[in-house]
Amino acid sequence: MKFNKDKVSFGRHETFPLRYSWLTKGFQSIIKNPDIFNSPEAVVELGVGKNMVNSIRFWLLASKLVKNSDNKYQPTEIGSLIFDVKKGFDPFMEDEATLWLIHWLISTNPENATSWFWFFNRFHKPEFSIEETSESLIEFANHNIHGKKASTTLKGDTAILLRMYSRSRGNTRTSLEEALDSPLSLLRLISQAPGGRTYFSYPEEREDLSLSIFGFTVLELLENLNKKTIPIGELMYSKTEFPSLGAVFRLTENSLISKLENLVLKNPDIFDIRETAGIHQFYWLKTVDPITFLKQHYNSEHQLKNAA
Repeated sequence: MKFNKDKVSFGRHETFPLRYSWLTKGFQSIIKNPDIFNSPEAVVELGVGKNMVNSIRFWLLASKLVKNSDNKYQPTEIGSLIFDVKKGFDPFMEDEATLWLIHWLISTNPENATSWFWFFNRFHKPEFSIEETSESLIEFANHNIHGKKASTTLKGDTAILLRMYSRSRGNTRTSLEEALDSPLSLLRLISQAPGGRTYFSYPEEREDLSLSIFGFTVLELLENLNKKTIPIGELMYSKTEFPSLGAVFRLTENSLISKLENLVLKNPDIFDIRETAGIHQFYWLKTVDPITFLKQHYNSEHQLKNAA
């Protein structure tokens, strides 16, 4: 989660944005065969070409659903919790909360998805062109990363990122086709103007962001920061090498505060907000595994479906 200039990755997506079925298909293939991505059988098993096989592997690693150990791929705890075909909460990504979770996991993974970490934590322009985005990423890489990175690779990352999150108004494809290609576009974190030259990424209320998923992200961030107390301003705008909630989710200040207050109201034994020396601080009072909040969300959704 912490940015390290010596551990970065660019251009591993093979020019393919994340597609809807890829995480499910790739995860289930790894369960059957942890060595699948080192095997020529991967093309047959996954039903795609070699470059797409490499892209699926990249997105599984970028979203922290699997980890690479001695060149074999193993599911992470979150991967199994969500994508296990028998016991997983949402193996086919039918719950929009899963998309918010995947977005958080990718955007807080600077080692495997450096450009995504940069865009959602360091790039703050609300209106921009693809050229401006590419130039800013190149400038960031030149000043913050050891070793020279090819500008064509960085430009490729920005093109894929914008394509992955935006839905062009001028596109003749249907919304369903776009969603099947790139599920994270449904989050509306980036939009594209008619004609396609200008993009927008404004802070908004994000009322469809599940409070339990948000609670998980708060705890995961505090756990990685090794903090029990943090100024609310630092949750909005990161001043460290760590991500910030306000930036990743493109939240307004009022929305961030409202979500934090709702967390306190729902979990008064775990969280609190207090004013210290004129600064509003968010407190983590009781040690809880962040995964608890994911289970809380999916269990409640399961109960609602059963009741219906």
